[in-house]
Amino acid sequence: MGSHSSAGHEYKKYRAEGYRCLSSCLYLPDKERLHSGKLIEKLIEATDRVCPRASVFAREMESAQLRHNIQELTVEYAKLFVGPFELRAPPYGSVYLDEGRRIMGDSTMAVRRMYLDTKLNLSNDFKEPPDHISIELEFMYYLAFKEIEALESNNEDLSRSYLKKQAEVLEKYIFSWIPRFCSKVIQSSENPYYQSLGRCLNEFIANDVEYIDSILKQASLRKN
Repeated sequence: MGSHSSAGHEYKKYRAEGYRCLSSCLYLPDKERLHSGKLIEKLIEATDRVCPRASVFAREMESAQLRHNIQELTVEYAKLFVGPFELRAPPYGSVYLDEGRRIMGDSTMAVRRMYLDTKLNLSNDFKEPPDHISIELEFMYYLAFKEIEALESNNEDLSRSYLKKQAEVLEKYIFSWIPRFCSKVIQSSENPYYQSLGRCLNEFIANDVEYIDSILKQASLRKN
């Protein structure tokens, strides 16, 4: 799927939207975002085009959402990701990547520097560490959006640099811990909405690693 084709361009837009939706799903449940914003509908549309394996679980999320109100989802969210006593599925990369399973470890600081290198600042409204899963997914959305923007300006070198940055972020800071995180969500949750979210995220990320790898290999072959 070449980056020059209209099909390839559409794919890029849907994969960016997939990252945006998955990031939103990992924030505290919000009625406005879930229902008025049609979050799950948009996730289904994006995964249909990008990763049908993930789309199966996005549809399961939609079904579960109809059976559980916002309060039930919020209680389950807190059990998994907030505490106050034990986090069943810590949403921070450093817990999985750094020695001692600690929050705000060396990898957290590396992620923060990465954001600053791209001239991004975290919102003061968001009190979580920089390696919270929702922020990292939102950063991937930002990079994917900038890649598309560069393509639409016919700046192939800049577009490729954003794609390479996405490959680096996925390899160093996301794919290295997301499978373990998703496994904890699936095994620890008592709510089918979050079980399906864990499966959806796992499939989406695995698929995107393969996608970026194939695009960069194609680009390398064209150069040679």
